[in-house]
Amino acid sequence: MIGFLRGKLVLKAPPLLVLDVHGVGYEIEAPMTTFYELPALGIEITLHTHLVIREDAHSLFGFASEADRAMFRTLIKVNGVGPKLALTILSGQSAEQLHRCIHENDTVALMRLPGVGKKTAERLIIELRDRLPQLEDSIATTTITQSVGNAKQEAVSALCSLGYKPLDANKMVQGIHSEGKSCEDIIRMALQGAIR
Repeated sequence: MIGFLRGKLVLKAPPLLVLDVHGVGYEIEAPMTTFYELPALGIEITLHTHLVIREDAHSLFGFASEADRAMFRTLIKVNGVGPKLALTILSGQSAEQLHRCIHENDTVALMRLPGVGKKTAERLIIELRDRLPQLEDSIATTTITQSVGNAKQEAVSALCSLGYKPLDANKMVQGIHSEGKSCEDIIRMALQGAIR
């Protein structure tokens, strides 16, 4: 229902943050991995969001990257894992680290996360192993987009829509000096670099 929110960051009180979007303050719960990337208060940011509607509450969860949101959505489909536990898991590990734990059957690393016992760790591995191929393409290290016009992030999105995998698109754009360059310039330079 609400895919993303762009607004001014007005409160940081983990796990809660408040985003002022055109005069409306949205309370959003976010994992610590997102909090580590937040800028100072008063800066405009964009968060990928997931809305959970229950009888007694409407809860909005926010994430710095699309990969984290995709992993959150997959985690809450696991039997016995609700939004709060999924948020705790993603606070202890990024989507990429969690992906690695599942792929390597690392129950010990999963059990170090608060609220995850041996049975839950085993269930996560069993149930997520089959779903990971769908997630693999969305695992990319993307940061919160700030309103200063993050041309690099726009270029990565454009390259993904051209068919490049998110990790490859990030690598193509990473080494380009973007100051003073438009999104189109960065895409052109990334594509020229890929041809060489």
